[in-house]
Amino acid sequence: MLEALKSLDTQAFLLLNGIHHPVMDSFMSLMTNKFTWIPLYLFFLYFIFKQEGKSGWKILVAILLCILISDQVCSGLLKPWVARLRPCHEPSLASVIHLVGGCGGQYGFCSSHAANSFTLAVFFYIQYGKKHAWVKFLFPWAIIVSYSRIYVGVHYPGDVICGALIGSIAAYGVVNILHNIQSSKKFTH
Repeated sequence: MLEALKSLDTQAFLLLNGIHHPVMDSFMSLMTNKFTWIPLYLFFLYFIFKQEGKSGWKILVAILLCILISDQVCSGLLKPWVARLRPCHEPSLASVIHLVGGCGGQYGFCSSHAANSFTLAVFFYIQYGKKHAWVKFLFPWAIIVSYSRIYVGVHYPGDVICGALIGSIAAYGVVNILHNIQSSKKFTH
C-alpha cells in the first residue's frame, strides 16, 4: 500500500513538474523564495497592530507559535523520521526532473513552505476572515507557494499536501486556544 502511494505521488510529481516554461521558471522561483514575501509579512504586522492596538503582540505571539509548531513538526520531526528523499535527490529521477535553483536538504517529507503558508492563511482566516474579505485571498497565495515547491523540483505533491494539513491544524489549534484564553479572561474581569 505504501509503495503504491509513493508511486502515485511520484507520477503526480512528474506530471506537475513536467509542465514548465522559462517564464514560469522565473515566476515560480520568485514565489518559492521566502524573501519575496517580506512586504506581505510587514503588511501582516501593520494590519495586526491596526486591528488589535497594543494587544497585537498577543496575536503576533500566537502566529509565531503556529509557525514554530508547523515548522518543527515538518522539519524537526517528520523529515528525519520519514527520511524520504526530495525528488531532486532521488537518483532515479535525475534525468527527468525539472530543477529550478538549488535542491535544499536531503529529505522532503513534508513541506515546511506549505505548512507555514497554510498556517498563516488559516490563522488569518479564522481570526479576521469574518470582518475582512481580503483574507480569503491568502488561500490562493498559500496554494501558489505550495505548488511552487513541486514546480521547482524539491517536493512531491504528498509532501505539500501533508505540510498544508499540518500548518492548517497548527493554526486551528492555536487560534482555538487563543480564543479560549480570551474568553476565560472576559469572565474573570
